[in-house]
Amino acid sequence: MPRLNYKQLHQFWIVAKAGSIREAGEQLNLAPQTLSGQIAALEQSLGVMLFERVGRRLEITETGRMVASYADEMFEIGNELETVLSTGQSARSLTFRVGVAQVVPKSLAYQLLAPALKIPEQVRIVCREDKLSVLLAELALHRLDLVLTDRPLPSEAEVRAYSHKLGECGTTFLASPNLAQRYRKGFPSSLDDAPLLIPGAEAAVRPRLLRWLDAQRVRPQICGEFDDGALMKAFGAAGAGVFIAPTAVAAEVERIYGVERIGESADIQERYYAISTQRRFTHPALQAMSEAARTQLFA
Repeated sequence: MPRLNYKQLHQFWIVAKAGSIREAGEQLNLAPQTLSGQIAALEQSLGVMLFERVGRRLEITETGRMVASYADEMFEIGNELETVLSTGQSARSLTFRVGVAQVVPKSLAYQLLAPALKIPEQVRIVCREDKLSVLLAELALHRLDLVLTDRPLPSEAEVRAYSHKLGECGTTFLASPNLAQRYRKGFPSSLDDAPLLIPGAEAAVRPRLLRWLDAQRVRPQICGEFDDGALMKAFGAAGAGVFIAPTAVAAEVERIYGVERIGESADIQERYYAISTQRRFTHPALQAMSEAARTQLFA
């Protein structure tokens, strides 16, 4: 069984955060050769490779990322202990690490996560936004507790995780006041030849939207495609075209962006999921979020 040298682990952690042996050596006041020897000794004792040479650069391995994520928590707890001992006050809080897929509207992500801040325990939310594939890799390395996305876990994903459906709702069409007034009457036929902004290829709602338009025999002029939903809304608020949002947060989008509803469709379903490595939610923040989504946001 490998034995863990905590001094060497701390040195590895500093190297991982600094990104180079030289910079870490300056922080630790150690010669690069000495630090390299300590990292090599840690790798030998653990029986794994933490770094690998790529040309003249040193890159952390996948195993190294996993070890660094555990070290993050270990040394964060150590810092908290120092605070408690020096001040006499506990700074301990639950850390809730969430990955939010780019396709999830930010207003919806906030409403899903806000209940986690209201539980009796003190919670610190750490949010990261990226593509789903990147977030799932972080989840596999236990660097995230949860991933919010608009689709269940892809079958090709190389991570053992579970999809928890949070809810679903229809889709609302919105636009700047001038465009809304022009295209509201006669919806959805009024969208024929209208300027339309649509989500990017990774959004699960995109094919549903296009199929619905085709079923309505409506041919809008697609004038923009956006991976970032907030950017799409900003273009829409400026009058660049009609855009869509989940009906569950349509009122919030109207308030924030100063836009108005044109119409809505219950046939274009937007679905949202929480992907975690737990079959059942045990984290108090996860439980609060799931309950609020079921009973309030998507009720």
